[in-house]
Amino acid sequence: MIVGHINDIAGIPVQGSEVKDALKKVLVSPKEGWEGWTMRLFTLEAGGFTPRHTHPWPHINYITDGNGTLYLDDQEYEISQGSFAYIPGGKLHQFSNNTKESLSFICIVPAEGDK
Repeated sequence: MIVGHINDIAGIPVQGSEVKDALKKVLVSPKEGWEGWTMRLFTLEAGGFTPRHTHPWPHINYITDGNGTLYLDDQEYEISQGSFAYIPGGKLHQFSNNTKESLSFICIVPAEGDK
């Protein structure tokens, strides 16, 4: 069981040559008792992006703040606070922040997806 606040969780910079200004915070995981799943909060600063990539596991995303785009399976989608997406395993995807404000989103994955 866990009850917490986002401001009390240390951010982990996302590393990689195809990543820019991305920070991850793990909110709930098997460590806190949610067996098999992990919920993270990602923040992309102005101009930031995640890598354009695929992986075998699906994930669920909910935009908590800001605006940007989601590249998914050869299409670009405008996303904003309140948007959500289900990304099946094996689909090419990327989150990008093309604004001057930060973009934050919840990302829920099977535990294997948070290494």
